[in-house]
Amino acid sequence: MSLPFTYAVTHATKYTYEDAVSRSQQLLHLVPRANPRQRCVEHALAIEPAPSRRSDREDCFGNPVILLEFDRPHRALSITSTMRVEVDARAVVDLAASPSWEDVAALFDYRALRAMDAATLAASRYRFESVYVRIKSALAEYARECFAPCTPMMVGVRALMKKIHREFRFDPDATLIATPLLEVLAKKRGVCQDFAHLMIGCLRSLGLSARYVSGYLLTRTPPGKPRLVGADASHAWISAYCPELGWIDFDPTNNVLPDTQHITIAWGRDFSDVSPQRGAILGGGEHDLDVGVTVMPVAD
Repeated sequence: MSLPFTYAVTHATKYTYEDAVSRSQQLLHLVPRANPRQRCVEHALAIEPAPSRRSDREDCFGNPVILLEFDRPHRALSITSTMRVEVDARAVVDLAASPSWEDVAALFDYRALRAMDAATLAASRYRFESVYVRIKSALAEYARECFAPCTPMMVGVRALMKKIHREFRFDPDATLIATPLLEVLAKKRGVCQDFAHLMIGCLRSLGLSARYVSGYLLTRTPPGKPRLVGADASHAWISAYCPELGWIDFDPTNNVLPDTQHITIAWGRDFSDVSPQRGAILGGGEHDLDVGVTVMPVAD
């Protein structure tokens, strides 16, 4: 058995407000989610100012979340999450061993007196529309060439990942997080969140179950150059479900099946379920936001 890859990750967020914030509530998805291939060895939060209350819990998807409350005036909020994570190499999977995509889609169809097994029932929550992912016939048509009749489902998913990677251009100025998927499809530009949402929308529009995965990605630096602190960013990819193989991750931004360079934080229906930090404030006026993420192999 090979040794796990170990990473030290820092995710730093700072809000600077024009006016004082009198009250604030913040919900954080900044703790790595444990799964069969990943373990969080250490985790700590540095918060300034100190919160009045803190609650650690799990959300409805099983992700660790932290709820912070601030009831004293403040003009800045700084939250730095540091963690050490171990990631194992993924097992080799024969994608052609999956059943046809039509058979998998049929599992989610309602039939009187038919009970779903527990795993399929749990996966069905990722089959329907969500805040940022609508089910559209145009999305099904875009994916159709990857899903010829009787195509093994996961072979079709891999082909769709390749198609999105080939036809779309990474452009951080092209979209906002709420840009509709049909606009993303028309522009053929966007960022990792867009590509993940688009791929999920295509799969759901075909009747398949897919979820959004947020986390971090180790980025490569040119030979002889030091790794830049804060140069990395949050990343997003997708996971698709079939009964025989379970959940398999796909990264359309990079055209890879995520392995040891992907660190999982949380998963949900789309970005709205797993935003690293979101909240509500009273006061504050305009604000500046500064976010920096650093992923460092511990061996470095």
